Amino acid sequence: MTEANMDLVIVTGMSGAGKTVAIQSFEDLGYFTMDNLPPTLLPKFIELIEQTSDYNRVAVVIDMRSRLFFDQITSILDKLEDYKTLDFKVLFLDATDGELVSRYKETRRSHPLAADGRVLDGITLERELLAPLKNFSQNVVDTTELTPRQLRKEIATQFANNTDKPGFRIEIISFGFKYGLPLDADLVFDVRFLPNPYYQLELREQTGLDQPVYDYVMSKQESEAFYQSLLALLEPSLPGYQREGKSVLTIAIGCTGGQHRSVAFAHRLSEDLSTQWSVNESHRDKDRRKETVNRS
Repeated sequence: MTEANMDLVIVTGMSGAGKTVAIQSFEDLGYFTMDNLPPTLLPKFIELIEQTSDYNRVAVVIDMRSRLFFDQITSILDKLEDYKTLDFKVLFLDATDGELVSRYKETRRSHPLAADGRVLDGITLERELLAPLKNFSQNVVDTTELTPRQLRKEIATQFANNTDKPGFRIEIISFGFKYGLPLDADLVFDVRFLPNPYYQLELREQTGLDQPVYDYVMSKQESEAFYQSLLALLEPSLPGYQREGKSVLTIAIGCTGGQHRSVAFAHRLSEDLSTQWSVNESHRDKDRRKETVNRS
Protein backbone atom coordinates (compact mmCIF):
# COMPACT_ATOMS: atom_id res chain seq x y z
CA MET A 1 0.00 0.00 0.00
CA THR A 2 1.24 3.47 -0.85
CA GLU A 3 0.70 5.75 2.08
CA ALA A 4 -0.75 9.19 1.49
CA ASN A 5 -1.67 12.03 3.76
CA MET A 6 -5.28 12.13 4.86
CA ASP A 7 -7.24 15.07 6.22
CA LEU A 8 -9.69 14.12 8.95
CA VAL A 9 -12.28 16.43 10.49
CA ILE A 10 -14.06 15.25 13.63
CA VAL A 11 -17.36 17.09 13.92
CA THR A 12 -18.74 17.27 17.44
CA GLY A 13 -20.40 19.70 19.81
CA MET A 14 -23.71 20.43 21.46
CA SER A 15 -26.77 18.49 20.38
CA GLY A 16 -28.91 20.77 18.24
CA ALA A 17 -26.01 23.03 17.25
CA GLY A 18 -26.05 22.00 13.58
CA LYS A 19 -23.97 18.84 13.17
CA THR A 20 -26.34 17.41 10.55
CA VAL A 21 -25.98 20.51 8.40
CA ALA A 22 -22.23 20.41 8.98
CA ILE A 23 -21.71 16.82 7.84
CA GLN A 24 -23.84 17.46 4.76
CA SER A 25 -21.66 20.46 4.01
CA PHE A 26 -18.52 18.34 4.20
CA GLU A 27 -20.09 15.86 1.81
CA ASP A 28 -20.74 18.72 -0.62
CA LEU A 29 -17.08 19.68 -0.26
CA GLY A 30 -16.05 16.23 -1.49
CA TYR A 31 -15.28 14.65 1.87
CA PHE A 32 -16.07 11.02 2.62
CA THR A 33 -18.45 11.31 5.58
CA MET A 34 -19.68 9.14 8.41
CA ASP A 35 -22.35 10.13 10.93
CA ASN A 36 -22.62 8.96 14.55
CA LEU A 37 -19.38 6.98 14.63
CA PRO A 38 -18.61 5.48 18.05
CA PRO A 39 -15.25 6.88 19.21
CA THR A 40 -13.86 3.40 19.89
CA LEU A 41 -14.26 2.55 16.20
CA LEU A 42 -12.40 5.65 15.00
CA PRO A 43 -8.88 4.12 14.86
CA LYS A 44 -10.15 1.07 12.97
CA PHE A 45 -12.15 3.31 10.65
CA ILE A 46 -9.01 5.31 9.85
CA GLU A 47 -7.06 2.13 9.14
CA LEU A 48 -9.71 0.97 6.68
CA ILE A 49 -9.75 4.33 4.93
CA GLU A 50 -5.95 4.35 4.66
CA GLN A 51 -6.07 1.04 2.80
CA THR A 52 -7.64 2.75 -0.18
CA SER A 53 -6.40 5.69 -2.21
CA ASP A 54 -9.96 6.79 -3.00
CA TYR A 55 -10.42 8.94 0.10
CA ASN A 56 -7.93 11.51 1.32
CA ARG A 57 -10.44 13.81 3.03
CA VAL A 58 -12.77 12.40 5.65
CA ALA A 59 -15.27 13.93 8.08
CA VAL A 60 -17.00 12.06 10.89
CA VAL A 61 -19.59 13.05 13.47
CA ILE A 62 -18.98 11.90 17.03
CA ASP A 63 -21.41 13.18 19.61
CA MET A 64 -23.53 12.33 22.62
CA ARG A 65 -25.60 9.78 20.71
CA SER A 66 -22.54 7.60 21.40
CA ARG A 67 -22.53 8.62 25.06
CA LEU A 68 -21.63 5.11 26.28
CA PHE A 69 -18.30 5.45 24.48
CA PHE A 70 -17.82 9.20 24.71
CA ASP A 71 -15.68 9.19 27.82
CA GLN A 72 -12.94 7.53 25.75
CA ILE A 73 -12.75 10.22 23.09
CA THR A 74 -9.95 12.23 24.71
CA SER A 75 -7.58 9.27 24.93
CA ILE A 76 -8.44 8.25 21.38
CA LEU A 77 -7.70 11.73 20.06
CA ASP A 78 -4.34 11.60 21.83
CA LYS A 79 -3.55 8.39 19.95
CA LEU A 80 -4.34 10.06 16.63
CA GLU A 81 -1.28 12.25 17.15
CA ASP A 82 0.81 9.13 16.46
CA TYR A 83 -0.56 8.75 12.92
CA LYS A 84 2.20 10.23 10.77
CA THR A 85 0.06 10.35 7.61
CA LEU A 86 -2.97 11.87 9.33
CA ASP A 87 -3.79 15.55 9.67
CA PHE A 88 -6.84 15.86 11.89
CA LYS A 89 -8.88 18.73 13.27
CA VAL A 90 -11.81 18.86 15.66
CA LEU A 91 -14.73 21.10 14.70
CA PHE A 92 -16.87 21.95 17.72
CA LEU A 93 -20.34 23.42 17.11
CA ASP A 94 -21.93 25.38 19.92
CA ALA A 95 -24.90 27.64 20.59
CA THR A 96 -26.40 29.39 23.59
CA ASP A 97 -28.59 27.42 25.96
CA GLY A 98 -31.59 29.54 25.04
CA GLU A 99 -31.13 28.91 21.33
CA LEU A 100 -30.70 25.17 21.86
CA VAL A 101 -33.86 24.99 23.97
CA SER A 102 -35.72 26.90 21.26
CA ARG A 103 -34.53 24.49 18.56
CA TYR A 104 -35.58 21.47 20.59
CA LYS A 105 -39.01 22.97 21.17
CA GLU A 106 -39.35 23.64 17.46
CA THR A 107 -38.43 20.08 16.45
CA ARG A 108 -40.18 18.49 19.45
CA ARG A 109 -37.32 16.05 19.85
CA SER A 110 -35.93 14.94 23.19
CA HIS A 111 -32.38 15.74 24.22
CA PRO A 112 -30.13 12.62 24.28
CA LEU A 113 -29.17 13.33 27.90
CA ALA A 114 -32.64 14.35 29.07
CA ALA A 115 -34.99 11.75 27.63
CA ASP A 116 -36.98 11.69 30.86
CA GLY A 117 -36.37 15.21 32.05
CA ARG A 118 -36.16 18.87 31.04
CA VAL A 119 -34.30 19.76 27.88
CA LEU A 120 -32.32 22.42 29.75
CA ASP A 121 -31.08 19.81 32.23
CA GLY A 122 -29.76 17.72 29.36
CA ILE A 123 -28.07 20.74 27.79
CA THR A 124 -26.42 21.67 31.08
CA LEU A 125 -25.08 18.16 31.59
CA GLU A 126 -23.89 17.89 28.00
CA ARG A 127 -22.07 21.23 28.19
CA GLU A 128 -20.27 20.07 31.31
CA LEU A 129 -19.24 16.76 29.72
CA LEU A 130 -18.06 18.41 26.51
CA ALA A 131 -16.07 21.23 28.09
CA PRO A 132 -12.68 19.41 27.83
CA LEU A 133 -13.35 18.50 24.20
CA LYS A 134 -14.30 22.08 23.35
CA ASN A 135 -11.01 23.29 24.81
CA PHE A 136 -9.19 20.69 22.69
CA SER A 137 -10.92 21.73 19.45
CA GLN A 138 -9.02 23.74 16.87
CA ASN A 139 -12.21 25.11 15.30
CA VAL A 140 -15.16 26.33 17.37
CA VAL A 141 -18.21 27.72 15.58
CA ASP A 142 -21.06 29.40 17.43
CA THR A 143 -24.23 28.73 15.40
CA THR A 144 -26.58 30.78 17.60
CA GLU A 145 -27.09 33.46 14.96
CA LEU A 146 -26.33 31.34 11.90
CA THR A 147 -28.85 30.05 9.41
CA PRO A 148 -28.13 26.63 7.84
CA ARG A 149 -26.94 28.42 4.68
CA GLN A 150 -24.58 30.60 6.70
CA LEU A 151 -23.20 27.57 8.53
CA ARG A 152 -22.52 25.83 5.20
CA LYS A 153 -20.72 28.94 4.00
CA GLU A 154 -18.63 29.09 7.18
CA ILE A 155 -17.58 25.46 6.81
CA ALA A 156 -16.72 26.00 3.15
CA THR A 157 -14.63 29.01 4.11
CA GLN A 158 -12.68 27.06 6.72
CA PHE A 159 -12.31 23.68 5.03
CA ALA A 160 -12.59 24.03 1.24
CA ASN A 161 -9.33 24.00 -0.66
CA ASN A 162 -8.46 25.51 -4.01
CA THR A 163 -8.40 22.24 -5.93
CA ASP A 164 -11.69 20.74 -4.80
CA LYS A 165 -14.32 23.25 -3.78
CA PRO A 166 -18.02 22.44 -3.42
CA GLY A 167 -18.40 24.46 -6.54
CA PHE A 168 -21.61 25.63 -8.03
CA ARG A 169 -22.74 23.24 -10.75
CA ILE A 170 -25.50 23.62 -13.33
CA GLU A 171 -27.46 20.62 -14.56
CA ILE A 172 -29.28 21.26 -17.84
CA ILE A 173 -31.77 18.59 -18.81
CA SER A 174 -34.16 18.27 -21.73
CA PHE A 175 -37.40 16.35 -21.26
CA GLY A 176 -40.80 15.60 -22.75
CA PHE A 177 -43.88 16.93 -20.98
CA LYS A 178 -45.79 13.80 -22.06
CA TYR A 179 -43.52 11.80 -19.74
CA GLY A 180 -43.80 14.13 -16.76
CA LEU A 181 -41.74 16.90 -15.20
CA PRO A 182 -38.24 16.15 -13.84
CA LEU A 183 -38.70 15.88 -10.09
CA ASP A 184 -35.42 17.62 -9.28
CA ALA A 185 -35.87 20.64 -11.57
CA ASP A 186 -35.35 24.07 -10.03
CA LEU A 187 -36.27 26.03 -13.16
CA VAL A 188 -38.54 24.74 -15.93
CA PHE A 189 -38.91 26.30 -19.37
CA ASP A 190 -41.47 25.26 -21.98
CA VAL A 191 -40.56 25.39 -25.70
CA ARG A 192 -43.67 23.64 -27.02
CA PHE A 193 -44.79 26.89 -28.66
CA LEU A 194 -41.97 26.68 -31.21
CA PRO A 195 -42.31 25.01 -34.64
CA ASN A 196 -42.05 21.24 -34.21
CA PRO A 197 -39.57 19.26 -36.35
CA TYR A 198 -41.63 16.14 -35.69
CA TYR A 199 -43.94 17.15 -38.53
CA GLN A 200 -41.03 17.18 -40.99
CA LEU A 201 -40.81 13.53 -42.06
CA GLU A 202 -37.10 13.70 -42.83
CA LEU A 203 -36.45 15.02 -39.27
CA ARG A 204 -38.88 12.90 -37.30
CA GLU A 205 -36.46 10.10 -36.38
CA GLN A 206 -33.59 12.46 -35.59
CA THR A 207 -32.99 14.43 -32.38
CA GLY A 208 -32.03 17.94 -31.43
CA LEU A 209 -28.39 16.83 -31.34
CA ASP A 210 -28.48 16.11 -35.06
CA GLN A 211 -27.47 19.15 -37.09
CA PRO A 212 -30.52 19.22 -39.41
CA VAL A 213 -32.92 19.27 -36.45
CA TYR A 214 -30.81 21.76 -34.52
CA ASP A 215 -30.68 24.08 -37.51
CA TYR A 216 -34.42 23.75 -38.10
CA VAL A 217 -35.23 24.72 -34.51
CA MET A 218 -32.70 27.50 -34.13
CA SER A 219 -33.26 29.08 -37.52
CA LYS A 220 -36.76 30.20 -36.56
CA GLN A 221 -37.09 33.84 -35.59
CA GLU A 222 -39.21 33.02 -32.54
CA SER A 223 -36.63 30.46 -31.39
CA GLU A 224 -33.80 32.97 -31.51
CA ALA A 225 -35.86 35.62 -29.73
CA PHE A 226 -36.84 33.22 -26.96
CA TYR A 227 -33.32 31.89 -26.56
CA GLN A 228 -31.82 35.35 -26.19
CA SER A 229 -34.50 36.22 -23.61
CA LEU A 230 -33.77 32.99 -21.73
CA LEU A 231 -30.05 33.69 -21.71
CA ALA A 232 -30.65 37.28 -20.54
CA LEU A 233 -32.78 35.93 -17.69
CA LEU A 234 -30.32 33.27 -16.54
CA GLU A 235 -26.94 34.98 -16.82
CA PRO A 236 -27.50 37.62 -14.12
CA SER A 237 -29.37 35.11 -11.91
CA LEU A 238 -26.74 32.39 -11.67
CA PRO A 239 -24.30 34.33 -9.41
CA GLY A 240 -27.18 34.86 -6.99
CA TYR A 241 -27.87 31.14 -6.74
CA GLN A 242 -24.17 30.58 -6.11
CA ARG A 243 -24.03 33.24 -3.38
CA GLU A 244 -27.01 31.70 -1.63
CA GLY A 245 -25.02 28.49 -1.19
CA LYS A 246 -26.82 26.33 -3.73
CA SER A 247 -24.44 23.63 -4.94
CA VAL A 248 -26.50 22.37 -7.89
CA LEU A 249 -29.02 24.30 -10.01
CA THR A 250 -31.11 22.10 -12.30
CA ILE A 251 -32.55 23.82 -15.37
CA ALA A 252 -35.10 21.75 -17.29
CA ILE A 253 -36.25 22.55 -20.81
CA GLY A 254 -39.25 20.67 -22.12
CA CYS A 255 -41.12 20.08 -25.34
CA THR A 256 -43.83 17.55 -26.12
CA GLY A 257 -41.74 14.41 -26.52
CA GLY A 258 -38.31 15.56 -25.39
CA GLN A 259 -36.66 14.60 -28.67
CA HIS A 260 -36.30 17.70 -30.84
CA ARG A 261 -36.87 21.27 -29.62
CA SER A 262 -35.97 20.84 -25.96
CA VAL A 263 -32.83 18.88 -26.85
CA ALA A 264 -31.62 21.57 -29.23
CA PHE A 265 -32.28 24.33 -26.70
CA ALA A 266 -30.66 22.43 -23.82
CA HIS A 267 -27.59 21.72 -25.93
CA ARG A 268 -27.16 25.32 -27.02
CA LEU A 269 -27.68 26.63 -23.49
CA SER A 270 -25.16 24.13 -22.12
CA GLU A 271 -22.52 25.22 -24.60
CA ASP A 272 -23.04 28.92 -23.86
CA LEU A 273 -23.10 28.62 -20.06
CA SER A 274 -20.15 26.22 -19.93
CA THR A 275 -17.81 29.05 -20.91
CA GLN A 276 -18.20 30.45 -17.38
CA TRP A 277 -19.77 27.69 -15.28
CA SER A 278 -19.45 23.99 -14.58
CA VAL A 279 -22.30 22.52 -16.65
CA ASN A 280 -23.57 18.97 -17.11
CA GLU A 281 -25.91 18.34 -20.04
CA SER A 282 -28.37 15.43 -20.22
CA HIS A 283 -31.42 14.49 -22.31
CA ARG A 284 -33.87 12.39 -20.36
CA ASP A 285 -36.32 11.45 -23.11
CA LYS A 286 -34.25 11.91 -26.27
CA ASP A 287 -34.36 8.22 -27.23
CA ARG A 288 -37.56 7.21 -25.48
CA ARG A 289 -39.67 7.12 -28.67
CA LYS A 290 -37.16 4.83 -30.39
CA GLU A 291 -37.13 2.52 -27.39
CA THR A 292 -40.95 2.40 -27.42
CA VAL A 293 -41.01 1.55 -31.14
CA ASN A 294 -38.41 -1.18 -30.69
CA ARG A 295 -40.32 -2.78 -27.83
CA SER A 296 -43.51 -2.83 -29.85
